[in-house]
Amino acid sequence: MKKYTYTEKKDTRSGFGEGLHEVAKKNEKVVALCADLVGSLKMDAFIKEFPERFVQVGIAEANMIGIAAGLSIADKIPYTGTFANFSTGRVYDQIRQSVAYSGKNVKICASHAGLTLGEDGATHQILEDIGLMKMLPHMVVINPCDFNQTKAATIAIADYDGPVYLRFGRPAIPVFTDPNQKFEIGKAWMVNEGKDVTIIATGHMVWKAIEAGEELEKMGIDAEIINIHTIKPLDEEGILKSVKKTGCVVTCEEHNKFGGLGESVARLLTTEYPAPQEFVAVNDSFGESGTPDQLMAKYGLESSNIVDAVKKVINRKN
Repeated sequence: MKKYTYTEKKDTRSGFGEGLHEVAKKNEKVVALCADLVGSLKMDAFIKEFPERFVQVGIAEANMIGIAAGLSIADKIPYTGTFANFSTGRVYDQIRQSVAYSGKNVKICASHAGLTLGEDGATHQILEDIGLMKMLPHMVVINPCDFNQTKAATIAIADYDGPVYLRFGRPAIPVFTDPNQKFEIGKAWMVNEGKDVTIIATGHMVWKAIEAGEELEKMGIDAEIINIHTIKPLDEEGILKSVKKTGCVVTCEEHNKFGGLGESVARLLTTEYPAPQEFVAVNDSFGESGTPDQLMAKYGLESSNIVDAVKKVINRKN
């Protein structure tokens, strides 16, 4: 098992804030909009340097998407920012009709995704957003794993011509990826090569998968771990190559098991290479109030749950 270490923990939303500021320095077409959550989206540095390229829409998320669509017609590259729940569920009609249908160059940037929003509870948490967004034609869906990868993704999507949903989170988590990485949309990152089982993880669950891989190594199980930061388009070639080698797969996501990464992988395997699969995800439930750690434990999103799923899927394979 390849060893990963970290010296600090940082929230992925701060990676977005730094990436937005940096890409704006390079590309004068980049503009930003926010629905009254500037502090939460870490947009302060961008606003300080480029106040003329910022629109504070207020608590009017549907209007924000409409304005962003209009700005894209004027050859701007708009980045919208609010909580994931309000970035998707609240404005799905506007995204579908004004952005995805015509393939407009809007970057929908969504913080506080999943359970790890924490104490704000089920009304602010969303566990359905990946499913909502990946079903939209033309929409790219990205869910990076740490501060550095979120920053790199934020910068990279400015060069992609079309709608993007970029999902990130609230809590401070280990920073373990290369600060100078080149982010490639649709290309999986091989975290660790192995031969006994494929673990496919996204977002905050990538570090949990690394922890699980270390525990599995102690048990004599050699896990191949893949970071799927781009859920759509899916790196089908990379996934199939791995599963053909290991013969089984566990998918891990901070999302409802219905409609997320796991179902995308299951669809691929069903059509191309049937293999046993287990899901580590929220089991068809809304969230609730609690600390991120409490919620991850209660809803079965710990490294220990990945270990249990690996044991089960290997037994099925055998």
